[in-house]
Amino acid sequence: MSRKSKGINAERELVHMFWNTNEWSAIRVAGSGSSPFPCPDVLAGNRIRKLAIECKTVNAKNKYLSNEDINQLNKFSAVFGAEPWIGVKFKSDWFFLSIDDLKKTEKGYAISKELAKNKGMIFEELVEK
Repeated sequence: MSRKSKGINAERELVHMFWNTNEWSAIRVAGSGSSPFPCPDVLAGNRIRKLAIECKTVNAKNKYLSNEDINQLNKFSAVFGAEPWIGVKFKSDWFFLSIDDLKKTEKGYAISKELAKNKGMIFEELVEK
């Protein structure tokens, strides 16, 4: 399975997780990585909250995000009125981090599983927040 297919499958899985939770709905934004406009991978919301989520899957120790990824997520979220989140799937474990909790690197940002466990939330915590 290609990296792109793994990412798409993870995004679809996350959409299903939201729909299987009371009071939440979600959609996957097809082509989010190739659009000339800033847009997240998944939009989720309920009557109270709107979430813009950039999804990443990880097989290595760290996942790196570019400054551009984060800038686009922030821009979309500000205009749309959504909370910006990074959703990272390590094997079968999802973690959700705010941009402020990411580790800044020379070229962008990095997320390790340790950082995700220490600073991030699991899905149930995200939807109950």
